[in-house]
Amino acid sequence: MKKTAAVAIVFLIQINCLFAQSSPAARFIDSFANKNIFNGTVLIEQKGKITYNKSFGYANFQFKVPNTLETKYKIASITKLFTSVLVMQLSEQGKLDINKTIGNYLPGYKGEGVDKVTVHQLLNHTSGIANMDTVTSVESALKNGLPVYQQPITSEELLTRFCSGRLVNTPGKAFDYNNAEYIILGKIIEKISGKPYEQVVKENILQPLQMKNSGPLYQHEITAGLADTYFYRDDIKKLVPDLPVYSENWYAAGSMYSTVNDLSLFTRALFGLKLLKQESLDKMFVSGLGEYGYGVWVYENYGINNKMYKIIKRPGQIMGAQGMLFHILEDGSTIIILSNTGTTSLDDFAAEIAVKIVR
Repeated sequence: MKKTAAVAIVFLIQINCLFAQSSPAARFIDSFANKNIFNGTVLIEQKGKITYNKSFGYANFQFKVPNTLETKYKIASITKLFTSVLVMQLSEQGKLDINKTIGNYLPGYKGEGVDKVTVHQLLNHTSGIANMDTVTSVESALKNGLPVYQQPITSEELLTRFCSGRLVNTPGKAFDYNNAEYIILGKIIEKISGKPYEQVVKENILQPLQMKNSGPLYQHEITAGLADTYFYRDDIKKLVPDLPVYSENWYAAGSMYSTVNDLSLFTRALFGLKLLKQESLDKMFVSGLGEYGYGVWVYENYGINNKMYKIIKRPGQIMGAQGMLFHILEDGSTIIILSNTGTTSLDDFAAEIAVKIVR
């Protein structure tokens, strides 16, 4: 009897998998990935269940190592969502007030915004602090490199050299996406907790959620199972390896790696109120200037199949490393896409998948 039941369970699992992989969403993903030379992994979760999870292409082109469901990817600015969660956890604990200024938490901060810029304005990129990323094109990067990221720099040096400049806008008046703001937030987290940023991430998010395949990247460490990254050069019409960088220099703004399954655990916990209270999520998911909230873009009226939804979106991209976390709030569906090549618009990819899964 037990053997018969086990066989039946296996059969049902196989049938469900076949059904998921042959659904309209699955057929679209397969076609899109093929047409757009997509390399990476796609996961769809609907109402708490993973309904699609598949990898495409290579993690390493030189040796033709395939991407798998266990492949780890650089998640770039999806890191900012982790940072904003840590800030809101400190707020819930009464250790931080998002309406207080940088100087309340980093009294040695030398920037012009020390007593003018609030934590709230750092979180939603309206601080007015001069943008630290001055390289804005592939052509410029190929000619001049990436000065902030191609030499070893401590987080303290990042703060003083690149995040403590003058104000170029009145705080709260203009949206300007700026890694400097999340580096400052990382240092605030460290100051309040008395621990390194990466330790706070591990103790408060990764370990409680059993996210065993996620963490910070370091140039001096080999991360087993991490996909190599490649970006597309229009001038020579081919993929090439990413420029050499110190990944840790992105710090609290973009230094992490993960897998689609780990990010699924994170997303489920976040929207399931396992990491933060609803009151904190309500603050994070306000669509402000630039349709940005705290660490995410928030689209209040996003049309899918003639219905309007609230979308929480967190993309990430550093050269060939691309990521997308796309959550449809009312429907409870999440699309997670991680890629190691800069050949595909993940914005378009996720939007099209949403049309196929929301009815």
